[in-house]
Parts: sequence; structure tokens; C-alpha cells
Amino acid sequence: MPREDRKPLEGSIESTEDSIKRAAPAAAASYTLIGAILLCAGVGYAIDQWRGGGQVFLVSGLILGMVVGFYELARSVWKR
Repeated sequence: MPREDRKPLEGSIESTEDSIKRAAPAAAASYTLIGAILLCAGVGYAIDQWRGGGQVFLVSGLILGMVVGFYELARSVWKR
């Protein structure tokens, strides 16, 4: 490959890498939000099944998961 063709390609690769690095905190925060909701809701569901009651712990788990997830999301966004 001629030398002139490499420079635009290298610049494009560096630009893509830079974009990925800048987007990483937002991606991690979104995964944390979804993970916290699913984990807390799953634990709440398991406790409800174990106790044989209504859905009190499931709803509590969902609320707790949303609070924890949004806290982590806000923390990562306001860190900048």
C-alpha cells in the first residue's frame, strides 16, 4: 500500500478509537442501570417465591434497582 493511502486510514482509526473511549463511561453506566434493576428484581422475585407471598419483594427490588442504577448513572455523568 502506498504511503499516502495509510495516513487517512490511520486518522480514521484514531478517530474511531477516540470516539469509543469517550463513549465508554456512558455505556458502562447504562449496563450498570440495567444490571442493577435485573439483579435486585431477581433477588426480590426469589424471596417472594421462597416466602410464598405476594409480590412485595419483587416491587421493592425493582425500586431499589432503579435507585441504585440511576445513582450510578448520575455519578458517571456528573463526574466529567
